[in-house]
Amino acid sequence: MDWFMGKGRRKDKDSPTPPPHDEYRQYLEAQFVQERITDTDFHSLVSLPECLDRNEWLATHAVSFFNHVNLMYSVVSEFCTNETCATMTGPGNVQFCWTDDRGKRGKETGPQYVDLVTLHIQKIISDESTFPTKFGHQFPPTFEATVKKIHKYLLHIIAHIYHVHYKELLALNLNGHMNSLFTHFMVFNSRFDLMEEKDYEMLNELLKALIKQLPDPNQNERGDAPQQMLRT
Repeated sequence: MDWFMGKGRRKDKDSPTPPPHDEYRQYLEAQFVQERITDTDFHSLVSLPECLDRNEWLATHAVSFFNHVNLMYSVVSEFCTNETCATMTGPGNVQFCWTDDRGKRGKETGPQYVDLVTLHIQKIISDESTFPTKFGHQFPPTFEATVKKIHKYLLHIIAHIYHVHYKELLALNLNGHMNSLFTHFMVFNSRFDLMEEKDYEMLNELLKALIKQLPDPNQNERGDAPQQMLRT
């Protein structure tokens, strides 16, 4: 993900897109949707290289996405407090609840939820039996399900940033970085069937707008067809 630390480029501004469902979603305005820091063909970028194990590819990306989402959240974390974010919400005011090890669901504040998710994921990726790093150690049969769970939690943080802290991203000129990260993340999830439509429904309009700017995946050398989430 070397593109992540690149500098953003501003595109020509068009007329704003009306926000859906009476909720003002600034990130859907045309001039902001066009903001990104790379013209990389993400469809090709996420393709599994020949002779590389699928689980290794999933593991590498899960850790990388975790680090980059944490980095994006860190730049707005001072604005995400128990007072400003009394609940962990996303677009459409959807609320994300944390389920503890005993199966008990509870509503946490934004920063509390992110802390719980971060500690939970860090524990998983540091576990040699789940994310093996030593030669000869095998991935468990449940590994892909674990990656799906990690990515679902990361999506909640991304959704919260877009919903509540987008103005901070704009002030810091990081909205292009966020768009590129989200696009890369979702193209990867699509390629490896790691999410269901209901998981990303709250950001589906933004996803469709971002995907329209990418090269047609049906035209790449591999001839891979896009998954449902990438259809517009």
